[in-house]
Amino acid sequence: MADPSKTQLTVTAGLASVGVAGTLVALKLWALAETGALSVAASLADSALDLVMSVAAAAALIYAAKPADEDHAFGHTSAEDLAALAQSVFILVSSVIIGGSAILRLVSGGPSQLQAEGRGMVVMGISVALTLALVWWQGRVARATGSRVVAADRLHYLSDLLPGLGAIVALFASSRLGLPQIDAVIALAAAGFMILGAVRIGRGAFDALMDRRADPELIAGIAAIARGWPGVHGFHDLKTRTAGSRVFVNLHIELDGDQTLREAHAIGAGLRRAILAAYPQTDVIIHKDVAAKDGNPGT
Repeated sequence: MADPSKTQLTVTAGLASVGVAGTLVALKLWALAETGALSVAASLADSALDLVMSVAAAAALIYAAKPADEDHAFGHTSAEDLAALAQSVFILVSSVIIGGSAILRLVSGGPSQLQAEGRGMVVMGISVALTLALVWWQGRVARATGSRVVAADRLHYLSDLLPGLGAIVALFASSRLGLPQIDAVIALAAAGFMILGAVRIGRGAFDALMDRRADPELIAGIAAIARGWPGVHGFHDLKTRTAGSRVFVNLHIELDGDQTLREAHAIGAGLRRAILAAYPQTDVIIHKDVAAKDGNPGT
Protein backbone atom coordinates (compact mmCIF):
# COMPACT_ATOMS: atom_id res chain seq x y z
CA MET A 1 0.00 0.00 0.00
CA ALA A 2 1.35 3.42 -0.91
CA ASP A 3 2.57 5.74 1.82
CA PRO A 4 0.01 8.61 2.01
CA SER A 5 2.68 11.15 2.92
CA LYS A 6 4.82 10.21 -0.08
CA THR A 7 1.79 10.26 -2.35
CA GLN A 8 0.97 13.76 -1.09
CA LEU A 9 4.53 14.88 -1.80
CA THR A 10 4.46 13.61 -5.37
CA VAL A 11 1.08 15.26 -5.94
CA THR A 12 2.49 18.52 -4.57
CA ALA A 13 5.45 18.27 -6.95
CA GLY A 14 3.09 17.64 -9.86
CA LEU A 15 0.87 20.61 -9.01
CA ALA A 16 3.95 22.81 -8.56
CA SER A 17 5.15 21.76 -12.02
CA VAL A 18 1.82 22.74 -13.62
CA GLY A 19 1.68 26.02 -11.66
CA VAL A 20 5.22 27.09 -12.54
CA ALA A 21 4.76 26.17 -16.21
CA GLY A 22 1.57 28.24 -16.40
CA THR A 23 3.26 31.23 -14.77
CA LEU A 24 6.24 30.99 -17.12
CA VAL A 25 3.98 30.91 -20.18
CA ALA A 26 2.21 34.09 -19.06
CA LEU A 27 5.49 35.91 -18.31
CA LYS A 28 7.13 34.91 -21.59
CA LEU A 29 4.07 35.84 -23.64
CA TRP A 30 4.40 39.35 -22.25
CA ALA A 31 8.16 39.37 -22.85
CA LEU A 32 7.71 38.22 -26.45
CA ALA A 33 5.15 40.96 -27.11
CA GLU A 34 7.53 43.54 -25.66
CA THR A 35 10.78 42.41 -27.31
CA GLY A 36 9.87 40.48 -30.47
CA ALA A 37 12.86 38.21 -29.74
CA LEU A 38 12.92 34.78 -31.37
CA SER A 39 15.01 33.45 -28.48
CA VAL A 40 12.17 34.44 -26.15
CA ALA A 41 9.77 32.72 -28.54
CA ALA A 42 11.87 29.55 -28.31
CA SER A 43 11.82 29.73 -24.53
CA LEU A 44 8.07 30.45 -24.60
CA ALA A 45 7.47 27.42 -26.82
CA ASP A 46 9.50 25.29 -24.42
CA SER A 47 7.44 26.50 -21.44
CA ALA A 48 4.19 26.03 -23.34
CA LEU A 49 5.26 22.47 -24.07
CA ASP A 50 6.10 22.04 -20.40
CA LEU A 51 2.59 23.13 -19.48
CA VAL A 52 1.00 20.81 -22.01
CA MET A 53 3.25 17.95 -20.92
CA SER A 54 2.60 18.56 -17.24
CA VAL A 55 -1.17 18.62 -17.68
CA ALA A 56 -1.17 15.68 -20.10
CA ALA A 57 1.18 13.71 -17.86
CA ALA A 58 -1.02 14.38 -14.83
CA ALA A 59 -4.10 13.20 -16.73
CA ALA A 60 -2.23 10.17 -18.06
CA LEU A 61 -0.90 9.31 -14.60
CA ILE A 62 -4.39 9.55 -13.10
CA TYR A 63 -5.72 7.24 -15.80
CA ALA A 64 -2.67 4.97 -15.58
CA ALA A 65 -3.20 4.63 -11.82
CA LYS A 66 -6.56 2.94 -12.39
CA PRO A 67 -6.42 -0.72 -11.37
CA ALA A 68 -6.50 -3.50 -13.91
CA ASP A 69 -9.97 -4.47 -15.08
CA GLU A 70 -11.59 -7.03 -17.35
CA ASP A 71 -10.70 -5.08 -20.51
CA HIS A 72 -7.18 -4.09 -19.36
CA ALA A 73 -5.75 -7.06 -17.49
CA PHE A 74 -2.28 -5.48 -17.28
CA GLY A 75 -3.52 -2.07 -16.18
CA HIS A 76 -3.64 1.27 -17.99
CA THR A 77 -0.02 2.45 -17.80
CA SER A 78 0.42 2.55 -21.59
CA ALA A 79 -1.55 5.82 -21.44
CA GLU A 80 1.70 7.46 -20.29
CA ASP A 81 3.48 6.32 -23.46
CA LEU A 82 0.66 7.52 -25.71
CA ALA A 83 0.80 10.95 -24.07
CA ALA A 84 4.60 11.08 -24.41
CA LEU A 85 4.44 10.15 -28.10
CA ALA A 86 1.90 12.91 -28.78
CA GLN A 87 4.03 15.40 -26.87
CA SER A 88 7.14 14.50 -28.86
CA VAL A 89 5.31 15.20 -32.15
CA PHE A 90 4.13 18.55 -30.78
CA ILE A 91 7.68 19.44 -29.76
CA LEU A 92 9.04 18.54 -33.20
CA VAL A 93 6.50 20.74 -35.01
CA SER A 94 7.15 23.73 -32.72
CA SER A 95 10.92 23.31 -33.01
CA VAL A 96 10.80 23.24 -36.80
CA ILE A 97 8.68 26.41 -36.87
CA ILE A 98 11.05 28.28 -34.53
CA GLY A 99 14.15 27.00 -36.34
CA GLY A 100 12.71 27.99 -39.72
CA SER A 101 11.90 31.49 -38.47
CA ALA A 102 15.44 31.85 -37.12
CA ILE A 103 16.98 30.79 -40.44
CA LEU A 104 14.78 33.21 -42.38
CA ARG A 105 15.82 36.06 -40.09
CA LEU A 106 19.51 35.15 -40.47
CA VAL A 107 19.41 35.05 -44.28
CA SER A 108 17.19 38.09 -44.69
CA GLY A 109 20.22 40.37 -44.51
CA GLY A 110 18.66 42.77 -42.05
CA PRO A 111 17.66 41.22 -38.74
CA SER A 112 14.92 43.08 -36.92
CA GLN A 113 16.03 45.31 -34.09
CA LEU A 114 14.78 44.01 -30.76
CA GLN A 115 12.88 46.23 -28.35
CA ALA A 116 12.53 46.64 -24.58
CA GLU A 117 15.49 44.35 -23.96
CA GLY A 118 15.83 45.43 -20.33
CA ARG A 119 12.26 44.47 -19.42
CA GLY A 120 12.67 41.24 -21.37
CA MET A 121 15.82 40.34 -19.40
CA VAL A 122 14.00 40.97 -16.11
CA VAL A 123 11.13 38.69 -17.10
CA MET A 124 13.45 35.96 -18.33
CA GLY A 125 15.50 36.27 -15.13
CA ILE A 126 12.33 35.73 -13.07
CA SER A 127 11.52 32.72 -15.26
CA VAL A 128 14.93 31.18 -14.65
CA ALA A 129 14.60 31.79 -10.90
CA LEU A 130 11.18 30.10 -10.80
CA THR A 131 12.53 27.13 -12.75
CA LEU A 132 15.47 26.79 -10.36
CA ALA A 133 13.08 26.86 -7.37
CA LEU A 134 10.95 24.14 -8.95
CA VAL A 135 14.00 22.01 -9.69
CA TRP A 136 15.13 22.37 -6.05
CA TRP A 137 11.71 21.28 -4.74
CA GLN A 138 11.46 18.37 -7.17
CA GLY A 139 14.90 17.21 -6.09
CA ARG A 140 13.79 17.10 -2.45
CA VAL A 141 10.61 15.22 -3.33
CA ALA A 142 12.46 12.74 -5.56
CA ARG A 143 14.95 11.96 -2.78
CA ALA A 144 12.21 11.62 -0.15
CA THR A 145 9.85 9.45 -2.21
CA GLY A 146 12.08 7.72 -4.73
CA SER A 147 9.60 8.74 -7.44
CA ARG A 148 11.10 8.18 -10.88
CA VAL A 149 8.37 10.33 -12.46
CA VAL A 150 9.33 13.36 -10.35
CA ALA A 151 13.02 12.71 -10.99
CA ALA A 152 12.44 12.59 -14.76
CA ASP A 153 10.37 15.80 -14.65
CA ARG A 154 13.16 17.48 -12.70
CA LEU A 155 15.69 16.45 -15.34
CA HIS A 156 13.42 17.90 -18.03
CA TYR A 157 13.18 21.26 -16.24
CA LEU A 158 16.95 21.33 -15.77
CA SER A 159 17.31 21.08 -19.55
CA ASP A 160 14.75 23.90 -19.92
CA LEU A 161 17.13 26.34 -18.29
CA LEU A 162 19.17 26.54 -21.53
CA PRO A 163 16.56 28.36 -23.66
CA GLY A 164 15.86 30.81 -20.81
CA LEU A 165 19.51 31.63 -20.26
CA GLY A 166 20.01 31.87 -24.03
CA ALA A 167 17.21 34.42 -24.30
CA ILE A 168 18.87 36.57 -21.60
CA VAL A 169 22.19 36.42 -23.49
CA ALA A 170 20.46 37.40 -26.76
CA LEU A 171 18.66 40.34 -25.20
CA PHE A 172 21.86 41.52 -23.51
CA ALA A 173 23.80 41.26 -26.79
CA SER A 174 21.14 43.31 -28.56
CA SER A 175 20.90 45.95 -25.85
CA ARG A 176 24.57 46.43 -24.93
CA LEU A 177 26.50 45.18 -27.97
CA GLY A 178 24.13 46.06 -30.81
CA LEU A 179 24.06 42.45 -32.06
CA PRO A 180 20.39 41.53 -32.52
CA GLN A 181 21.34 38.71 -34.91
CA ILE A 182 22.55 36.66 -31.92
CA ASP A 183 18.87 36.28 -31.03
CA ALA A 184 18.27 34.18 -34.17
CA VAL A 185 21.42 32.11 -33.58
CA ILE A 186 20.37 31.25 -30.03
CA ALA A 187 16.81 30.51 -31.16
CA LEU A 188 18.19 28.13 -33.80
CA ALA A 189 20.36 26.37 -31.20
CA ALA A 190 17.39 26.08 -28.82
CA ALA A 191 15.26 24.61 -31.62
CA GLY A 192 17.93 22.01 -32.31
CA PHE A 193 18.12 21.14 -28.62
CA MET A 194 14.34 20.72 -28.48
CA ILE A 195 14.35 18.48 -31.57
CA LEU A 196 16.91 16.18 -29.94
CA GLY A 197 14.75 16.00 -26.80
CA ALA A 198 11.62 15.29 -28.83
CA VAL A 199 13.32 12.44 -30.68
CA ARG A 200 14.53 10.95 -27.39
CA ILE A 201 11.06 11.15 -25.81
CA GLY A 202 9.35 9.81 -28.92
CA ARG A 203 11.77 6.90 -29.28
CA GLY A 204 11.29 5.87 -25.66
CA ALA A 205 7.50 6.02 -25.95
CA PHE A 206 7.52 4.09 -29.23
CA ASP A 207 9.78 1.39 -27.77
CA ALA A 208 7.44 0.98 -24.80
CA LEU A 209 4.36 0.74 -27.02
CA MET A 210 6.16 -1.92 -29.07
CA ASP A 211 6.86 -3.96 -25.90
CA ARG A 212 10.62 -3.50 -26.04
CA ARG A 213 12.51 -5.09 -23.17
CA ALA A 214 13.40 -3.10 -20.07
CA ASP A 215 16.78 -1.50 -19.35
CA PRO A 216 19.53 -4.18 -19.53
CA GLU A 217 20.83 -3.06 -16.12
CA LEU A 218 17.42 -3.75 -14.55
CA ILE A 219 17.28 -7.17 -16.22
CA ALA A 220 20.78 -8.00 -14.99
CA GLY A 221 19.84 -6.89 -11.47
CA ILE A 222 16.77 -9.14 -11.41
CA ALA A 223 18.85 -12.04 -12.73
CA ALA A 224 21.42 -11.51 -9.97
CA ILE A 225 18.71 -11.56 -7.28
CA ALA A 226 17.16 -14.75 -8.70
CA ARG A 227 20.53 -16.43 -9.13
CA GLY A 228 21.45 -15.98 -5.49
CA TRP A 229 18.04 -16.63 -3.93
CA PRO A 230 17.96 -19.56 -1.43
CA GLY A 231 16.12 -22.60 -2.77
CA VAL A 232 16.32 -21.54 -6.42
CA HIS A 233 18.35 -24.07 -8.42
CA GLY A 234 18.20 -22.01 -11.60
CA PHE A 235 15.97 -19.81 -13.71
CA HIS A 236 15.05 -19.26 -17.34
CA ASP A 237 12.72 -17.30 -19.63
CA LEU A 238 13.31 -13.97 -17.88
CA LYS A 239 11.18 -11.64 -20.01
CA THR A 240 10.35 -7.96 -19.53
CA ARG A 241 8.32 -5.25 -21.21
CA THR A 242 7.64 -1.64 -20.32
CA ALA A 243 4.34 0.23 -20.21
CA GLY A 244 4.54 3.81 -19.02
CA SER A 245 6.27 3.88 -15.66
CA ARG A 246 5.72 0.14 -15.09
CA VAL A 247 7.99 -2.75 -16.02
CA PHE A 248 6.31 -6.14 -16.35
CA VAL A 249 8.53 -9.09 -15.46
CA ASN A 250 7.96 -12.79 -16.13
CA LEU A 251 10.41 -15.27 -14.63
CA HIS A 252 10.56 -19.07 -14.44
CA ILE A 253 12.46 -20.44 -11.44
CA GLU A 254 13.60 -24.04 -10.98
CA LEU A 255 12.87 -25.64 -7.61
CA ASP A 256 13.35 -28.98 -5.88
CA GLY A 257 10.44 -31.16 -6.99
CA ASP A 258 10.40 -33.10 -3.70
CA GLN A 259 9.54 -30.14 -1.48
CA THR A 260 6.00 -29.26 -0.43
CA LEU A 261 3.82 -26.81 -2.31
CA ARG A 262 3.92 -24.52 0.73
CA GLU A 263 7.74 -24.49 0.69
CA ALA A 264 7.83 -23.81 -3.05
CA HIS A 265 5.34 -20.97 -2.67
CA ALA A 266 7.40 -19.42 0.14
CA ILE A 267 10.52 -19.39 -2.04
CA GLY A 268 8.71 -17.79 -4.98
CA ALA A 269 6.92 -15.23 -2.80
CA GLY A 270 10.15 -14.26 -1.06
CA LEU A 271 11.95 -13.80 -4.37
CA ARG A 272 9.09 -11.69 -5.71
CA ARG A 273 9.20 -9.42 -2.63
CA ALA A 274 12.97 -9.01 -3.03
CA ILE A 275 12.62 -7.98 -6.69
CA LEU A 276 9.83 -5.51 -5.86
CA ALA A 277 11.93 -4.03 -3.04
CA ALA A 278 14.87 -3.50 -5.39
CA TYR A 279 12.74 -2.30 -8.31
CA PRO A 280 9.43 -0.81 -7.05
CA GLN A 281 8.33 0.07 -10.58
CA THR A 282 8.07 -3.60 -11.56
CA ASP A 283 5.10 -5.93 -11.73
CA VAL A 284 6.46 -9.46 -11.21
CA ILE A 285 4.98 -12.85 -12.12
CA ILE A 286 7.02 -15.91 -11.12
CA HIS A 287 6.40 -19.38 -12.55
CA LYS A 288 7.68 -22.40 -10.64
CA ASP A 289 9.22 -25.33 -12.52
CA VAL A 290 10.76 -28.57 -11.27
CA ALA A 291 14.55 -28.64 -11.53
CA ALA A 292 15.47 -31.78 -13.49
CA LYS A 293 18.61 -33.70 -12.67
CA ASP A 294 19.79 -33.60 -16.28
CA GLY A 295 19.78 -29.82 -16.18
CA ASN A 296 16.63 -29.38 -18.23
CA PRO A 297 13.81 -27.89 -16.14
CA GLY A 298 10.48 -29.62 -16.00
CA THR A 299 7.27 -27.87 -17.00
